[in-house]
This record gives sequence, structure tokens and C-alpha cells, in this order.
Amino acid sequence: MKPEPQAFLNVERSVCGKRWIDRLDLAAGRMAGAIAQQTDLSEILARIIAARGVAVEDAQTFIAPTIRALMPDPSTLAGMDALAQRLARAIIDNEPIGLFGDYDVDGASAVALMVRYLRHFGLNPPTHIPDRIFEGYGPNNAAMESLVEQGVSLIVTLDCGTASHAPIAHAKSLGADVLVIDHHLAPDTLPDADALVNPNRRDDISGLGYLCATGVAFMVLVATNRVLREAGRAGLPDLMGWLDLVALATVCDVVPLKGLNRAFVLRGLDVMRAGKNVGLSSLAIAARVSGPANAYHLGFVLGPRINAGGRIGDAGLGARLLSTDDEYEALALAQRLDELNAERQRIEVAAVEQAMATAEMEIGDGPGPSVLVTGSSDWHQGIVGLVAARLKERFGRPAFAIALGADGGGTGSGRSIPRVDLGAAVVDAVRGGIIAKGGGHAMAAGVTLTPGQLGPFRQYLNDTLADDVLAARAEDGLKIDAALTARGANPEFIHQIERAGPFGSGNPTPIFALPAHQIRFADIVGAGGHVRCTVNSGDGANLKAIAFRAAGTPLGEALLKARDGQRLHVAGTLNIDHWQGRETVQLRIIDAAIPG
Repeated sequence: MKPEPQAFLNVERSVCGKRWIDRLDLAAGRMAGAIAQQTDLSEILARIIAARGVAVEDAQTFIAPTIRALMPDPSTLAGMDALAQRLARAIIDNEPIGLFGDYDVDGASAVALMVRYLRHFGLNPPTHIPDRIFEGYGPNNAAMESLVEQGVSLIVTLDCGTASHAPIAHAKSLGADVLVIDHHLAPDTLPDADALVNPNRRDDISGLGYLCATGVAFMVLVATNRVLREAGRAGLPDLMGWLDLVALATVCDVVPLKGLNRAFVLRGLDVMRAGKNVGLSSLAIAARVSGPANAYHLGFVLGPRINAGGRIGDAGLGARLLSTDDEYEALALAQRLDELNAERQRIEVAAVEQAMATAEMEIGDGPGPSVLVTGSSDWHQGIVGLVAARLKERFGRPAFAIALGADGGGTGSGRSIPRVDLGAAVVDAVRGGIIAKGGGHAMAAGVTLTPGQLGPFRQYLNDTLADDVLAARAEDGLKIDAALTARGANPEFIHQIERAGPFGSGNPTPIFALPAHQIRFADIVGAGGHVRCTVNSGDGANLKAIAFRAAGTPLGEALLKARDGQRLHVAGTLNIDHWQGRETVQLRIIDAAIPG
């Protein structure tokens, strides 16, 4: 048996209970050396990209991905030609088209992308975004009827529809054609749509299953433009100007930032920085974003505000914001979404506290269940996904949070850990009659339970996923990219490592360890219980730091205890804070360890 490599900085067990390990194994270390020697990239940048599986011959493409180089022929997607031809025919004939989208950021972005495309041709499509609580996920008969009553003869579903057999059949019985654009895991039998494009349908061999729905919609528009061009249509829209919507959805839907997705996000951020979408610009103002837009802003600042409409307010607000060109309307919508997000945060805090207490009791002193499944009749359906995410982060295992009704049924959401496919498990649970409804992808899933199904669903998940979770958690050490000092963490260094971005799912943000640094001035700030402090390397260099939601956790206690100058190994990610035109570096602490 191959011996286990030495722990990074000899940290066998951190304050968070993790072993620190070098993200680069021996082979990746050799690859990093080769990249540094054969390219103009620095050693630290070579280490970062080699640790993400990039070979020497792919290093320059990884650093500077382009859509031209990475975009495949859209026709490689199953069903694409039929869908693009039907959509193009509707545009040529000025046929009334209706849109049905999901209530999350991906759905809102996909709807906005399609709205902007159709408006270019003089069409003004009515849209329907379902209410999360009263309608639930995906098309329903009443919504299909409403769109047909508004005169549409073609309905396009976006970020949903792959499993909507009955509503699609109902729409067709009313005389409407239906096109489905989606990316969720597909059932064995597809609905009888006129065309269905989903890279995760079982007969699709495109290899594009990592795209979000807005990314798939962008591919659809590329194909539709081609059909229209071949039909002699001139004055086609420049799709590249709408890549800010694709970037937003790609980051917020937590799909892997690899291949074409990386090119989408990088180019989309350039578009966003140009301020072309007044809705996004207004939301950035409402959210008090400072500095140039980056992937963090998309995923953690703008995305949650767009989602807030679907969680606890009007589900259509996000799509309207992203679709409008009216500055006054954009500012009003952005302000409303910012207010809803603040309300969502208040609701979330109480639910998370209750869920954490329940989970701690369930785990006790033992290993606890492989998958946490918690539920409460006090929880708002709109925040269960956020509760599940907090449970997953805190306990390092997949988690579901269920908003229960008085009858014991409920609606819930789950979040997973790498190498545990939650979406597939949920799809199998539906097939087996264990739950009424559900779907999703590897890292996230949604479910609907009828009375009496909560217990069997909990048992099923733990029986089915136990081995996968055990294997994943066994590899759950904290992967460190490199050691660094507070003095070395300067803006120039951050700009250098950002060349390996955008960071997110599939391309994790680099984690740096700062060995034996002094902790000073630690205190608790914010309603979320964040612990902030100053990290000092001992040579006069100070670095501002914060550990989000750390109060009351082992990490928070360690930082507060060491606030008077005790030395700790600290590990975290680095970012640049822009304030009044100045760039300062901040460390986001995610773990710590006592030296020696």
C-alpha cells in the first residue's frame, strides 16, 4: 500500500477536524514544474493550474479560454436541429411565442436571454415564472392554459420541462407546440414535446452535460441564428453581448467551471463590466458592489438577490429585472429584490439555528447519518435550499431540509458534497415510488413528499449513499495550494493567481496556508456571526481577515481565544477589497490549526 503523504505543515487535525493535504500530488507537482519551464507562467500559477488537472499543452488555453476555440457545433446536442428550425420558423412567421421558466437565477437568466432574442425580431413574448410555494417547480396545466389564452401557439420551457409529461401533453391538446430547453437529469421516457434539448438526456452524446440551462439556451440561439442566416434573414442579433446573463447563471447554478463554461464566464464578466444590462447594473448599485464585477459578486451578491424574489416574493421579479431596458424600472426592481433579500436573511437565520440544533442531536457523539434529512413545519419553502447548504457546510455531508405541511408531507431541497450524486439518487427515489416528485443534478436536488414519505426517504438516502459518502468524506482533507506569508499576500499576487479563474465549482478557489501567524483584534461582527481579525506574520505585515458564520464554531472559538497575539496556522482564500479606489487584500479564513 502506498504510504499516505505527509500532512501540509504537519497538520493532522485542524480545529475543524480536518487533515491538511497538499493539493498537488507527486505527478501534479512534476506537471507544475514542466508548465513553469515551458510557458511564461509563474511557479505559483503553474502550481495552481496543475493541481486542477491541466497539462502543459493545455495551460495557455486554460489561462485564456475563448468561446471560438471551445464552442462545439450546436448540432452535436440531441434534438437541437429540430428545435432551432421550429424556433426559427416561428420568428420568420411572427408567430406568438410564450415562455415558461424556473424561479431560480438560471431560469430567470434563460428567460431574459430568450426575451431579448425574440424582442430583437419585434416579438414580445408573455412569460410565466411559477410561484415556488403555490405552483412548485416546472410547468403545470394552469400555466399552460394561461399562456394559450394569451394567444401563443408555441411555448418554450427554460430550465425545466424534461420530466413534465402531463403539462406538455395538456398544452399540445390545447393546440400549442412545445419546445423544451433544460439541463436537469432526464427520466427514462421523455415528454412528447415537439423538440427537447437537454445535454443530460440519456441519448445525448455531446459531452455538454456540465452546462447550465442558460448555457444550453445560448447554444440554441447560436443554432437558431444559423438557421435564420441560411434562410436569408439579415440583421441577426450579436449573441456575445448577452453573455453576462450566461455568466450569471453559470456561476449561480454551481455547474462546473470547466471548458466552455469558463469561457462563458470570463467573456460574460467583460460584458457585465461594460454595463450593458441595466438590470444587472442597477442590482449592483442596490447591493453596494464596489470594484469591477467578478465571479464572487455573481454567486454571493447578485445571485442571492435575484433568487430572493422566487424564494419569498414575486417569482417573476428576477426575469423582469434582467429583461428590462428601462432604467427607472430596473432601479425599482433592484431595490425591491435587495429588500426581499434582507428579509430572506432574517428568515434564514432562525431556520438554520433550528436545523443545526436538530442535526447536532441526531449526530451526537458518533458518526451520525451519512445524509442529514431535517424538516420543520416552521420553515418557509423558499429558504430550505439555503438551510440544506448550511448543514452541508457545517457537517461535511449531503443534507436535505424539508418544509413540512400540517399533514406531514412537504417540499424540500438538498445539497451534496463532491463525488456524491444527489440528483441521481432522487431520480431513482421517484422511480421507486419512495417520494412523489423530485429531480436535480449531482450537487443539488429538489423533492416533493406526500404524508408518510419522510421517514422512508431518509432511510433510502442513507442506505443508498452510505458508501459514496464514506468514501468522499475519507478524502475530505483540506487541500492547500501553497504556503504564503501576510507580506506576500499583496494585490499584485492576487491579480496573478486570478489568471487561473474564474473560480467556483470544478475549479476551486486556491487555498493558502499562512504558517504560525499571530492573531490580533478578533471580534464578532454582523448578524451572521462572522469573526474578523488581523493576521500578522511577525515582520510587521498585517492582513485583514474574516471567518464567515464562525461564531460559536470551533474555528471561531480558536480565533477569539488567540486574539491577543497567539500564533496559529491559518488557511483560507484571498480576495481584493475595493474601497474608495484603493485595493486591499482580505483573507477569508476557513480553517486554523495550532502549530506543532
